[in-house]
Amino acid sequence: MSHTGENEQALRKILDMTRLMAITVLVLHFYYYCYGAFKEWELTTTLTDRLLENIRKTGLFSGFHTSKHIALGLLVISLLGAKGKKDEKLNYRTALAYIIIGLLVYFTSYFSLLFSGPVTVKAAVYIGLTSVGFLLVLSGGVLLSRIIKSKLDSRDIFNKENETFPQEERLLENEYSINLPAEYNLKGRLRKSWINIINPFRSLLVCGSPGAGKSYFVIRHVITQHIRKGFSMFVYDFKFDDLSIIVYNTWLKNRHRYKVPAEFYVINFDDLSRTHRCNPLDPSGMLDITDAAESARTILMGLNREWIRRQGDFFVESPINFLTAVIWFLRRYRDGEFCTLPHVIELMQADYDSLFTLLRTEKEIDVLINPFVNAYLNDVMEQLEGQIAAAKVAMARLSSPQLYYVLSGNDFTLDINDPEKPKLVCMGNNPQKIQIYGAVLSLYVNRLIKLVNKKGKLKSSLVFDEFPTIYLNNMDSLIATARSNKVATCLGIQDFSQLRKDYGREQADVIMNIVGNIISGQVMGDTAKQLSERFGRIMQDRESLSINRQDTSISRSKQLEAAIPPSKIAALSSGEFVGMVADNPDSKIELKTFHCNIINDHDTLKNEADSYKEIPIIRKIDNGMVQRNYEQVKKDIQDIIEAEMERLMNDPGLSHLVIKKG
Repeated sequence: MSHTGENEQALRKILDMTRLMAITVLVLHFYYYCYGAFKEWELTTTLTDRLLENIRKTGLFSGFHTSKHIALGLLVISLLGAKGKKDEKLNYRTALAYIIIGLLVYFTSYFSLLFSGPVTVKAAVYIGLTSVGFLLVLSGGVLLSRIIKSKLDSRDIFNKENETFPQEERLLENEYSINLPAEYNLKGRLRKSWINIINPFRSLLVCGSPGAGKSYFVIRHVITQHIRKGFSMFVYDFKFDDLSIIVYNTWLKNRHRYKVPAEFYVINFDDLSRTHRCNPLDPSGMLDITDAAESARTILMGLNREWIRRQGDFFVESPINFLTAVIWFLRRYRDGEFCTLPHVIELMQADYDSLFTLLRTEKEIDVLINPFVNAYLNDVMEQLEGQIAAAKVAMARLSSPQLYYVLSGNDFTLDINDPEKPKLVCMGNNPQKIQIYGAVLSLYVNRLIKLVNKKGKLKSSLVFDEFPTIYLNNMDSLIATARSNKVATCLGIQDFSQLRKDYGREQADVIMNIVGNIISGQVMGDTAKQLSERFGRIMQDRESLSINRQDTSISRSKQLEAAIPPSKIAALSSGEFVGMVADNPDSKIELKTFHCNIINDHDTLKNEADSYKEIPIIRKIDNGMVQRNYEQVKKDIQDIIEAEMERLMNDPGLSHLVIKKG
């Protein structure tokens, strides 16, 4: 007994007997209708004739084809339970060809009896053709039983349809949201969907290798939609002026949307006629020495990226303390009249006698400079140079007339979300001068973030294209705390490994893990694996096929598998993105994960870009003006040193501060 409860041996005997009956009926048919031939062949007897007469009375031979139909019917019945050895190479086309040809031969053999000729010849031809047709039908039926009726679906060899899942198809919009139209595949059907970033204040991370479409499909829409919704904005434009021109033209069309008119400002160091001037060390924004310390750390880390991993080392912290002291001295001197980065750079290059004398006059920085002064007075010059030279050499790389011109002016302040003076500020880098420009821009951004991340300000949007090319200390703190102050942060990176290289593993991991919204194009390696784990698993169908001599076994099951495997993330096309969005308590999103193609109206965007106006010339400037500003900074520092030294020398109460070594 088999597992089906049927007696297979008895069933097989019944089928064999049915097939034997079919053959018997066919033989009787030949004997009856070719009796003349059988008589000439001397194959008849009195007994068989009597038996045939009795069978005829049953109606078996009431028509020429009646017995043939009965024989064929019995053959078909015998084939219903046939079980041949399964073969994956067999198909229905071959089996049906056998059956159709067999039926044609089986029934058209009748015409051989209509030809003129000897009875025995006609009978032999008829019997032969009919038998061949019968055997062909039998062979075709057996082949049918050997075909695997349920095969694994080989059309979806990459398991694409099985890895599809429902996505958010509603448009969920509010006064802060970023909404990107998209389309996705669900079990082989294309459906429209929306990527709804309804809470951009929980930060947005945009990943993707070069050419994945980060700027074209995502970042440009973050910029345009937030400007249309009245956000103040800061944009770090790595390849100036790709994003800045979008900001400028979108602002021109949407100035009426701001309750208080917003102004547009741009900083770049290559085209001085199209840049505003801004002092990142503006004294009004530096309230205590901790602001100076943070600025010093930012600028030196930006110039020496390998220091990021060595924070806490003596020869890293010492230059930071030294630079902090110089910045804070200029902040306190004449209430910050000369507190600019160019003046800081020039003061650092002064001789040790004059420099240490000036710094000792400021009590707040006495603790910071005491180790340097003692090392100098005790002739420990090797240690002193190790402490200070790193800062002096790094800062000296910023000594250029172009940088001094931009950094020493004061066209605007960095509080972009001031309710009374909202601003849109773009700062441009140059990929060929990343190390120098990136350090200065890092200082700008660091000071800007301190001013923006306060209560009672306007909603603001900070957009960083190629974020790892600048250094922001405590970026994770901004993401974690700025949400309540309505500061939306958008970070564009190429790969997680890039962030680790430039920021160190610990801070990179924190940034990656606290971001609430993530949109990723094609990425590889660990980034793809981490994203795949973040997106979770979905229930997928699994099917297996087992073939043996007697039967075919098919098992189907459901199993939790990765919704978006790392291999799929690594093979995304340009414009194809995966990701996950965050929601709000009052606006829940059940389907947060997505894998879709973002829809851009390419013709409209191209026409829009063709009609863009260039960023206007802000002021006419020549090399003479830039050079005069450069020389004026140097003269200011020389005047400060001379005036202070003279004041201290003439004051008996302060003359002890003057250092005159050798």
